[in-house]
This record gives sequence, C-alpha cells and structure tokens, in this order.
Amino acid sequence: MTLVVLCAALSVNAQVYLGGTLGVASVGTENGNDETSFKILPEIGYNFNKSWAIGTTIGYEKGSFSMLNNNFANDDVKGFTFAPYARYTFVNSKHVSVFMDMGVDFTSGEAGNTDFTAFAVGIKPGVAVNLDKHWSFVTKVGFLGYEEINPEGANNNTHAFGFDVNGNNLTFGLYYKF
Repeated sequence: MTLVVLCAALSVNAQVYLGGTLGVASVGTENGNDETSFKILPEIGYNFNKSWAIGTTIGYEKGSFSMLNNNFANDDVKGFTFAPYARYTFVNSKHVSVFMDMGVDFTSGEAGNTDFTAFAVGIKPGVAVNLDKHWSFVTKVGFLGYEEINPEGANNNTHAFGFDVNGNNLTFGLYYKF
C-alpha cells in the first residue's frame, strides 16, 4: 500500500515524455563510393519536476559514430546503442529550456569484419523549444567527457577525453509530453 501511495505521489508532479532522433545522410566521395548513414534513436524519459528528469535512448546507428569513424574510416560501421541519463534543466521558461544530459553511453557493433564495444560517460548540453503544452523540439549539441573504443583483438583500444562538437554530435528531435 505504501508503494502505491508513493508512486501516486510521484506521478502527480511528473510527466513522461517520448521522442528521439531520426536521421539520414548520404556521404559521397570523389571515387564514386556513396554511403548512407542513418540513426534511429527513440527516447523515453520521466520528469520529476521542472529541473530534474531521467531517461534513456535505445537505438541503432549506421555510419554516424564520431570517434569510431576515426578508427574505422574505410569500414561499414554499425551498432546498437543504450544511453541512460539524468537531465538537469537550468533555464526553464515558458517557451525555451536549456539543459544538460549527464549519462553513460554503451554501443556494441561491428565495423567491417571487426566487432567492437564503445563506452562514453559525460555531458551533452541541449535546448528544448516548447511548441505547446505537449510538444517540444529538442536539440543536443556536442559532448564533454570520456570515450573509449574496444575493438576485438589485443592492444588496439582507443580512448579520448575532451569536448567534441561536430556534425555527428548535433541531434534534433521531437518530444511528446504526456
């Protein structure tokens, strides 16, 4: 009974949101090899109040990994991603919110004939434009933190710490709040 009361009390002030990122790009080279890059990254989250939320992204990416492309430049890179986060919103107005997603990303996939795992922990800043009571347009720009790639095989791990802003770290999404 106590658990039911606690869940009811939390849900009175909270909102569940659904959204995510869907992207497609075509990359061409001078020798005529064109490659299609895409990502399907649905997201679900739970707003505890106006400042704090938790959520996760689960999805599939092909050819759009920033750090992985440096390691596997000529290979077909694809992988499954799981990325839970805590979101802190530090600017919250009627029409615009500015936030930071602090989380852990885990990706498992393959590049050419090589299996790999990738791990990242850090902060992704973002902005939400509230279109109405339920709909928001959300963009996340960049990544500040630590990334590590572990391809199969010995002594070939790669890691990086820093701030990364490029076209692969710019995402746009549409969110629906219940």
